[in-house]
Amino acid sequence: MAGQVWAVNSLGGFMYSRQLSNVLRMSVQPLVKFRQFCDVRDASQQGKKKGDVFTWDVFSDVATAGGVLTETNTMPESNFTIVQGTLTITEAGNSVPYSGKLDNLSKFPVQELIQKVLKNDAVKTFDRLAWTQFNATLLRAIPTGGTSTSAITLFTNGTVTGTNSVAYNNGHAKAIVDAMKERNIPAYLGDDYYALAWPTTLRTFKNNLETIHQYSDTGFKLIMNGEIGRYENTRYVEQTSIAKGTGTDGITQTTWTTGNSDWVFFFGNDTVAEAIAVPEEMRGKIPTDYGRSKGVAWYYLGGFGIVHNSTSAPLNARIVKWDSQA
Repeated sequence: MAGQVWAVNSLGGFMYSRQLSNVLRMSVQPLVKFRQFCDVRDASQQGKKKGDVFTWDVFSDVATAGGVLTETNTMPESNFTIVQGTLTITEAGNSVPYSGKLDNLSKFPVQELIQKVLKNDAVKTFDRLAWTQFNATLLRAIPTGGTSTSAITLFTNGTVTGTNSVAYNNGHAKAIVDAMKERNIPAYLGDDYYALAWPTTLRTFKNNLETIHQYSDTGFKLIMNGEIGRYENTRYVEQTSIAKGTGTDGITQTTWTTGNSDWVFFFGNDTVAEAIAVPEEMRGKIPTDYGRSKGVAWYYLGGFGIVHNSTSAPLNARIVKWDSQA
C-alpha cells in the first residue's frame, strides 16, 4: 500500500526507536492568508442538491447621474445594468493511508499525526485556490517605464506589458493607493485597503519606512493572519504559502527576470467569493483487509470565484496586482 508503513523507516519505522524523544515536532506551516479575505457570506445560499454552478449578480451605478430639477420639466429617467459572475463547485482533498501494524507498534498516535499533516496540506490548498482567483484580476500595475520609483502604469485588461525592474517601495505604495481611491474601490476595513506579499518583496518598502515613519494608531491591533503594519491606508500582510514569480497554480512559478521585486496584491472589499457545499472536514477510512489497512483524509466540496472581473464592467474591479510581464 502507498502511505505510512512500519517496514520503511522514513514512512513510519522512525516513529519508534530506543530513547526516541517524547516531543512531537512538526514542519512549520502557515495559516491561511488569501482565504481569510474571501467572502463566504454567500455560502448559506449554496448547499447540497443545488447543482455545481454558483452565481451572483453585480449591479452597476445608474447610467445617467441625477441632478438639479427644473420645476416645469419631467423627472429624468435612467437605468442600470446587471452582469453575472459564476464559479464551479468542485471537490478537494487528500489522504494518507497507514497500516494497522504501524498503528499498533508506533510510539506516537498515528491518526493524530496524520490529521496534523493533512491540516497543513488543506491550509495551503485553500490558499492556492483563493490565490488563483485573486490572480485573475483585470487590474495590473507596474512602475512606469519599468524603473520608476514613484509612478505606476495601470493596465485594465488583465495583461501587463513591460518588465518590472525595480523593488517595490513607499513611492509605489502611494501611487497604487491613489489609483485605487480614484477608481472608487471601496476600502476593505474602515478606510483601509489590504496588501498581500512575500516578506522579501516588502523588504525595501519596510526599510523605506524606517527612515520616514510607520503610522500606528493608539491601541492598534493586528487582526488578520500575517498582518505586519499599516501605511497610506493599506494594511500589509505577509505570506509564504504561494510561490514567488509568474504562474497560474501558485506552485510552479517562474521568477521575475530581474528579481528586484515580486507580486503584491492590493484589494478593497468584495474580492473573491467562496461557496461551500460541504465544509472541510477530516474523514477516517473504513478499515479494510480485516483492519490491517487504514487511512485518514481531509475533504471539501466548494469553490472560489473572483467577484468583480467582467470585461464589460472593468471599473468594478477590486483587486490590483503589482505585476511584471516577465
